[in-house]
Amino acid sequence: MLTSNKKIGLVLLIANLAVVGVVCRYRNVLADAATAKVSTTVSAIYAPPTPGTWRFIVSGDSRNCGDVVMPSIAAHSARYSPSFYWHLGDLRAIYKIDEDMEAAAARNGQILTCGDYHRRAWPDFIENQIGPFASTPFYVGIGNHEVIPPKDETQFTLQFSEWLRSSPLNSQRQQDGEKDPSTPKPYYHWIQGGVDFIYLDNASNTFSKEQLDWLDRTLSKAQSNDSVLSVVVGMHEALPDSTASSHAMCDDPKKKEDSCISGRHVYQALLGLQAKKPVYVLASHSHFYMTGVFDNHPPGQRLPGWIVGTAGAVRYKLPPNAPPDAKTNVYGYLLATVSREGKIQFDFQEIKEPDVPDDVRRRYPSWLVPWCFAHNSQDIDPQREETSHLCPAPKASP
Repeated sequence: MLTSNKKIGLVLLIANLAVVGVVCRYRNVLADAATAKVSTTVSAIYAPPTPGTWRFIVSGDSRNCGDVVMPSIAAHSARYSPSFYWHLGDLRAIYKIDEDMEAAAARNGQILTCGDYHRRAWPDFIENQIGPFASTPFYVGIGNHEVIPPKDETQFTLQFSEWLRSSPLNSQRQQDGEKDPSTPKPYYHWIQGGVDFIYLDNASNTFSKEQLDWLDRTLSKAQSNDSVLSVVVGMHEALPDSTASSHAMCDDPKKKEDSCISGRHVYQALLGLQAKKPVYVLASHSHFYMTGVFDNHPPGQRLPGWIVGTAGAVRYKLPPNAPPDAKTNVYGYLLATVSREGKIQFDFQEIKEPDVPDDVRRRYPSWLVPWCFAHNSQDIDPQREETSHLCPAPKASP
């Protein structure tokens, strides 16, 4: 007899096989299109890196209009030839039907029920948000919307096992001597081009003791490893005590003690490593762009930090103490350029409505793409009601 977890695993495996086929077909279409149009598109905008440098790109929060924005990020960033894209969590809304999915269904004369939506949400993300990146490696992170019922961490690791068990992550777990390196986890790290990339799981507003112990070991190895020149730490929620602290770790009264203590543990651990090597901290969760996230700390106690929750989610109002170069009501991604010495320059690349590819526009009613850019904002429309159907969490069986 199959246990409930095995049943879930079997269903998700079947869904994954179907979606992987779609992704492969998408990659073939993109490859054909690139071959046919390279002289008039890519070559005209290609921005080669400085010799001896390489690039990667990052953003997070791609619910609501992510099926419009993420393919636009893939198309826009191709000029930079990024070595990978890193998603910092919140793939789909889950508590409600994403506007892009509901609009696509309506265009096809369909009505999405909440049951249909919950079954399709993550396969939709794979098809419409991972698929457009084609051969560019894609690293996926967990966010708080991935653990909104009926979803949870177990389902996340099963659905995205192909990406959480990618060759770089499995190889790194083997090198680290983990007992079962093929078992996917929502936190991970890999070393590439002299940089140790670490993803931390704070989807539940806290870090577990197991994860903190793992991080302490990982940072200790990074400090003593001469081939590691710098460390980049990504997560969904920003660490406590930042300029965006009202929507970050340590903001949940029900979990305040564990959240604050574990988040500050990570901050101090990274601060200690920064005395030896450059450290960079990336987060999303807040749906705006901000740099200098920890510049409210005293000099000598600051970590270089960015928030980039700009991949399609409803945009938020900036906090009152936001630095002057912070941006809201924008979509986009961080372009990171890594030097020979492991130092990293981060630049925000904005995605505008004309950047949306024509094939993406054709999937939706004509109103959706303009709406995503002109509205989809709690800052522009602070009194707006939900524009798609809510999906309350299923009630537990008695």
